[in-house]
Amino acid sequence: AEHQHVRYNPLRDDWVLVSAHRVKRPWQGQLEKPPPEDVPRWDPKNPLCPGATRANGEVNPKYEGTFVFPNDFPALQPDAPEPDDSDHPLFRAAPARGVCKVMCFHPWSDLTLPLMSLPEIRAVIDAWAELATELGASYPWVQIFENKGAMMGCSNPHPHCQVWASSFLPNEARLEDRTQRQHLSQHSVPMLLEYAEQEARRKERLVVENADWLVVVPYWATWPYQTLLLPRRHVCRLQDLSDSEKDSLASIMQRLLIKYDNLFEVSFPYSMGWHGAPTGTFLEEDCRHWQLHAHYYPPLLRSATVRKFMVGYEMLAQAQRDLTPEQAAERLRSLPEVHYK
Repeated sequence: AEHQHVRYNPLRDDWVLVSAHRVKRPWQGQLEKPPPEDVPRWDPKNPLCPGATRANGEVNPKYEGTFVFPNDFPALQPDAPEPDDSDHPLFRAAPARGVCKVMCFHPWSDLTLPLMSLPEIRAVIDAWAELATELGASYPWVQIFENKGAMMGCSNPHPHCQVWASSFLPNEARLEDRTQRQHLSQHSVPMLLEYAEQEARRKERLVVENADWLVVVPYWATWPYQTLLLPRRHVCRLQDLSDSEKDSLASIMQRLLIKYDNLFEVSFPYSMGWHGAPTGTFLEEDCRHWQLHAHYYPPLLRSATVRKFMVGYEMLAQAQRDLTPEQAAERLRSLPEVHYK
C-alpha cells in the first residue's frame, strides 16, 4: 500500500505500475467542471429526446422505454469498398465494414442508469441482449459501450449507449481471445471464471455481490476506480443469460452505479462496455475459453474535479495508478447504496 510495484494483467498480457504514495502529492493541475445539475427532462434541441429532430432530418418517435436507431454519423458502414492492395508489408490495410446504432435507455434526459428503476434497467439489459443476438448473427464482434458524462466524450446529456458491430475482431477482442484461450489450455478452467471464484473468496477487492454476479476493482486495475463485473457461472455471451440472471444484473448494476455517484456526490463519468465470446461465424466454433464480463473505466481520482490523465509515462511506457486497487475497493465498498440525491 505504500511502496511502488508492478502487477500483471493476465487478460491483456501487460503490466501496470502501482505507486500509491503519489496520491499524497499536491494538485495544481487541470480542474474539471462538475456535470450540470439542471439538465431539462425534455429539450427539443436534444437529438436523443422523444419527438426531437436529428441532424439527418429524422424525427424520433415519442418513445416511452428504450429506443434504438442507426447512428447518424457511423464509424462503420456495411457497404464500404475494399482498400487498395498494399505494395509493402509496412503499409497494410484490410476491409472494415459494420453498422453503428444508438440506444436510448429512457425518454427523460435528466435520468441516468443509477436513477432508473430496476424494471427500467432490466429493459435496457433485454435490449442489449436483443441487439447482440440480432447483429451477432452477421458480425463477429458486437461492441456495446456507454460513455457517461462530457468528460468521457458524451456529446448529448441523455441516458444512452452505442452499439458497433464490425466485420473484424477489434484489438481488445483479439487480445482477450488469445489470453483466455491460453489460460483454458494451460489450466483447464476459463480465466475469468477462476478469477471470480478467487476474488469472491479473498474479498479484499470486492465492491458488491449477489447470487449471480460480483463486482471487483481488479487486481490489475489501471483507472483509479475501475471495476470488473463478472458472472459467477460460466457464461459466454450476454444473450446466454437467464431471466433471473438479467434481474440480478439489473440490481447489481444499480448498486454499483449508485456507489459511483455517491463517491464524490456527482453524476459519475465513465466508459463501460461488454466483452463476450465473438459471434458471426464464431457461433459455430468452440468458445469455452470466453467468460462474459463488463469493464467500467471511470477517470476521476481525488474529487469530482480532479481526474487521472493517461499521458506521458502511460502513453510512452506502461499504465500507472496512484492508489492501490484494494484502497479503491474499500472506499467504494463502504459507500451507501442509497443515492445521495
